[in-house]
Amino acid sequence: MLNFIVRRLVQIPLVMLALSVLIVALTMLLTPAQRAAGYIRSDQQAAQLERIIRDRGLDQPFPVQYGKWLQSTLSGDLGFSKSSGQPVLDTIIERLPNTIELTLLTAIPIILIGVWLGTLSALNKDRFIDQVLRVFAVLGYSLPTFVLGIVLLAVLYGYLGWLPGAGQLEVVNQFAIGDLRRYTGMLGVDALLNGRFDIALDVFRHLIMPALTLFIVSSATILKVMRNNMLEALTSDYVRTARAKGLPERTVNLKHARRNALLSIITLGGFLIIGLLSGSIITETIFAYPGIGQWVVQSALQLDVPSVLGFALLSAIIVVVISTLTDILYGVVDPRVRFD
Repeated sequence: MLNFIVRRLVQIPLVMLALSVLIVALTMLLTPAQRAAGYIRSDQQAAQLERIIRDRGLDQPFPVQYGKWLQSTLSGDLGFSKSSGQPVLDTIIERLPNTIELTLLTAIPIILIGVWLGTLSALNKDRFIDQVLRVFAVLGYSLPTFVLGIVLLAVLYGYLGWLPGAGQLEVVNQFAIGDLRRYTGMLGVDALLNGRFDIALDVFRHLIMPALTLFIVSSATILKVMRNNMLEALTSDYVRTARAKGLPERTVNLKHARRNALLSIITLGGFLIIGLLSGSIITETIFAYPGIGQWVVQSALQLDVPSVLGFALLSAIIVVVISTLTDILYGVVDPRVRFD
């Protein structure tokens, strides 16, 4: 296991280097002027477009352009984001904690409850509870995220008025967050650490509908996969052998069958976390949640090349790291898996 972890850690920089080459190569489809627009921060700089192109080497061959981009990136200069009005790196640092906060609130319940419901459905195959859960899985799996989000907004906010609408805070609290001491960058957590429970409650109330949207869609997928895996495991030879030895049914179902059914859930959970950390683009846009997803949509609409490049680089890092952790978890869950 240790050798495998070391090998994967060594591979991360190589994979990132290869991905960065691909990312920068895709921007070559744009003209030098379009790419140079991402480095313009004022009207004065706009009048010096040709000089920016020369200084950044945007009219040079690809190896030269890639070298300049890599040098700037390693020094922390990812360019200027027109969509946010500040450097790309500062925008990522500001918005990523919001996305992490939404991920923490949704990923754990999605995986745990999805696994539990899938197990419950399989153990009660063709009974009433199984039929209900299968209907939920089909509806959640097939319901588009933007449709569900709009419905929740219309019902819970527009009609019933139980929850606040889009955004992260009520207007009255937006003026108070400047006095908060920031520890994690996650507004709700920092508000709790500062003893501002009113602000923390406001943040978490705004998170309920985005989290509920992601929960219904994603947990339905995990429920469906877990149910199918569990049904297959329950009919396997090793489960029949365990029953023949006289082991309690609970031990057979949970220790033997469910543990083996979890392998594909690890992969699915990894992809879920990757998607959440990369920004749940549709969900964050619908609820005007100031995370990475909403920012990249605005950047793409404005042809904000440095922002899109920064987002692509961030997503690549997340994919590589989470994929490595997912592979390691295989060995933890299933001792038969070896990394020799």
